[in-house]
Amino acid sequence: MSADPRPTTPPRRAPAGAAVLREDVTDAIRTAVFGELAAVGYARMSIEGIARRAGVGKTAVYRRWKSKLALVLDLVSAVAAEGLPAPATGSLYGDARALLEVAAHALRHPVASQVVPDLLVEAARHPEIADAVKSALLDGQHGVAAGVVREAVARGELPEGADVDRALDLIVGPLYWRLVVVRTPLPAGYLDDLATSAVAALKA
Repeated sequence: MSADPRPTTPPRRAPAGAAVLREDVTDAIRTAVFGELAAVGYARMSIEGIARRAGVGKTAVYRRWKSKLALVLDLVSAVAAEGLPAPATGSLYGDARALLEVAAHALRHPVASQVVPDLLVEAARHPEIADAVKSALLDGQHGVAAGVVREAVARGELPEGADVDRALDLIVGPLYWRLVVVRTPLPAGYLDDLATSAVAALKA
């Protein structure tokens, strides 16, 4: 039998250096970063420690991020992109209470309770971290608060021109102080009382 005269095309090879980044490895590294931040803080965190916790080599980390700062900024930005669910309870009190519930749940998470205060300290030293933390901790909640105020105005619960920043300060500010700065447990009924006080102050 004669050979097939049609020319054959050799299989295409991926260009050198174009290795596919496995998503499961990326996820393991991200999880390890949160673990390292909670365990040792940003200042003492190292690529070696992250790689060890993730069960990968250092090169796997460096393929994805050039430094621990780039890695942390990426994670904080990803958290910001997820955003907060916008409450839609039909009342200003209900929306304020729902916003407090979500924020309290996030801030009482064992990892977040260690990571957030540490990042706030590092934000004072690194403008890049400050920008990312602002985006994660403030901008997302500001957007949600704007929606709460807008709906309250539409229902006649707040006057036209109600200040969104003031609303956010009154609703969530005391909660951050209690959980992030003072770091004391919330007594029973605290979120209910805080929502009531915030609504009364906004309507005053």
